[in-house]
Amino acid sequence: MQQVERYDTVIVGGGQAGLSVGYHLQRQGHTFVILDASERVGDSWRKRWDSLRLYSPASRDGLPGMPFPAPRAAYPTKDEMGDYLEAYASAFDLPVRSGAIVETLTKENGRYVVGAGDERFAADNVVVATGAFKRPYTPEFASELDPTITQLHSDDYRNLSQLQAGPVLVVGAAHSGSDIAHEAAAGHDVVLSGTDTGQIPVPIESRRGRMAFRVLFFAGTHVLNMDTPLGRKMRPHVRLGGGPLLRYRGKDLLAAGVERVLARTVGVEHGLPVLDDGRVLDVRNLVWCTGFRPDFSWIHFPLEIGDDGYPVQYRGTVASSPGLYFAGLPFLHSFASMLIAGTGRDSERVARHIVRKRAAQLDARPDDAVLATAS
Repeated sequence: MQQVERYDTVIVGGGQAGLSVGYHLQRQGHTFVILDASERVGDSWRKRWDSLRLYSPASRDGLPGMPFPAPRAAYPTKDEMGDYLEAYASAFDLPVRSGAIVETLTKENGRYVVGAGDERFAADNVVVATGAFKRPYTPEFASELDPTITQLHSDDYRNLSQLQAGPVLVVGAAHSGSDIAHEAAAGHDVVLSGTDTGQIPVPIESRRGRMAFRVLFFAGTHVLNMDTPLGRKMRPHVRLGGGPLLRYRGKDLLAAGVERVLARTVGVEHGLPVLDDGRVLDVRNLVWCTGFRPDFSWIHFPLEIGDDGYPVQYRGTVASSPGLYFAGLPFLHSFASMLIAGTGRDSERVARHIVRKRAAQLDARPDDAVLATAS
């Protein structure tokens, strides 16, 4: 019979969202454990493509209680971000259980039970902080492409050594697509296919860019959120269509030699990809920057899912399942939720709700005891 470890809260996921929630819970003396599938804290960042750097300056990349250890105007690499998360967990002695692959979440006798291999964890609260990059998405017709074409999803792409000689098609023109297309253009003819997701007006790694980021963060927090009509209208487009171009904008792609086409890649003809304008592309490589789809199939009780595939919640709180929370989702409450600093804000609210709920339960117990005695 499996032993069950008991906590006030179980946090599933040891990335920036899960660690931030843990930081705030620890300060309140809350008992909790953070279950992370990676072997090391920060591996979810280390395993991304080699040249990736954050889109926000270091001044905005720190989590609660610990600034990012770099010049304020620097843009950290993905490895530096991974190392920072590892140092953060160590600095605050957060109870991270690495290598714990969560397989099930159930309800038993009024409590949540998390199953991870041979281990079981019971808690009054569960915070799902697994992030958005769970299930890489590629269209079904990808399997019909000529097998001699090298196909990679951005989740598997690391560097140009994975590509064979010849033209490259990058599908998906949000910021990851533009980054990879720009890099691939150094040694290949590159076509970047996908609808226009917009772009920031100035280079991000400039003084004007940093000023624009401050404006974007303010607007992304206070204007583009689920409490405003504009925010509610915008969220489905951001979640399904991707964000605006950040590091490499239209003129940067043009200067690098990338052919930017607004037509979408919609099918296959004679083994080659076809655009919705009928153009057939004779390419030897295809990188799918088509995003990810959420996967909550491991939650084994009714969970209301919205039309966009994400759970229905408000500021991370699931009204239909008291004690269940989400953190680290794209546009959880605002556009800024997709930024490190925004994740920290969302996580603080989740932790605050958990602590208040616990305090309310404790305050109610004396009254319950009096009623029980009187009866």
